[in-house]
Amino acid sequence: MNDNKVNNFFPPELKSCLLIILLVSAPLILIGAFYVYDNPIFQLKCGMYYVGDESADSDYQKAVKWFKKAAEQGHAMAQHNLGVFYLNGNGVPKDYAEAVKWFKKSAEQGCVKPQFHLGVCYMNGDGVTKDYTKAVKWFKEAAEKGHVVAQYNLGIFYFNGNGVPKDYAEAVKWFKKAAEQGYADAQFKMGVCYADGDGVTKDYAKAVEWFRKSAEQGFANAQFKLGVCYGTGDGVTKDCVEAARWLKKAADQGDADSQYLLGVFYKEGHGVTKDRVEAVKWLKKSADQGNKEAKAELDELNRSRTR
Repeated sequence: MNDNKVNNFFPPELKSCLLIILLVSAPLILIGAFYVYDNPIFQLKCGMYYVGDESADSDYQKAVKWFKKAAEQGHAMAQHNLGVFYLNGNGVPKDYAEAVKWFKKSAEQGCVKPQFHLGVCYMNGDGVTKDYTKAVKWFKEAAEKGHVVAQYNLGIFYFNGNGVPKDYAEAVKWFKKAAEQGYADAQFKMGVCYADGDGVTKDYAKAVEWFRKSAEQGFANAQFKLGVCYGTGDGVTKDCVEAARWLKKAADQGDADSQYLLGVFYKEGHGVTKDRVEAVKWLKKSADQGNKEAKAELDELNRSRTR
């Protein structure tokens, strides 16, 4: 189609109308574009784009630029993300005080993740003066919204009496909430509380139940405790083979107490075939980590060898 045909395609009246529409709508298009550009949700999405996914390579500096635009307009998620970037030094120099500033802005809007992060900052003294009372405040805010690690941390604070009066029953309450969400650390602490009778009536069977939940997730301390319960018969039928199995799992993760007991099992033939070489191997691993009982057992084995 040549130029004449193009010109003749539209009647003069229609061409005038189209020109008027274009002139009138151009400012509206510009206003719309500016609105989108200045919209905090759009800015947040731009920041997330530059964090990196299948459609873009990570560019943390550009992500920070966009998060900051949205954060300055009060977008809570952008404020949290900006705090995380300052906390970890992604795209900006690491700056705990700046991280706390943005976490606080987001946390005060009720967002759970920055409330948890603020608790950690006050617990460790990162960007603020260490303050257990304020740590408890923010952990509780997050814990009441179901944040599992905040629930566990709050339990620890009540258990140790940091920032709050020591209260084992309150500690158990928060450990249980986290444990029921499948958090292995909290499941282990529930086991300890039932084994020692802290905040609950002492009950080895329940202790074993919680130790097992944690141990099956690979938590070494729980594997050790479960091994000990099988070795002593506390809360479960005594079974040295099962005891050795759980001790081995923890020992393989470097737990010195488990390495010591596993060495003793091989020395005495409890739940495993008596094996001096294996006994020495595990006792040495434990002794090398400073376990004095393992060192004593190892010395005894060495003396018996020279007799």
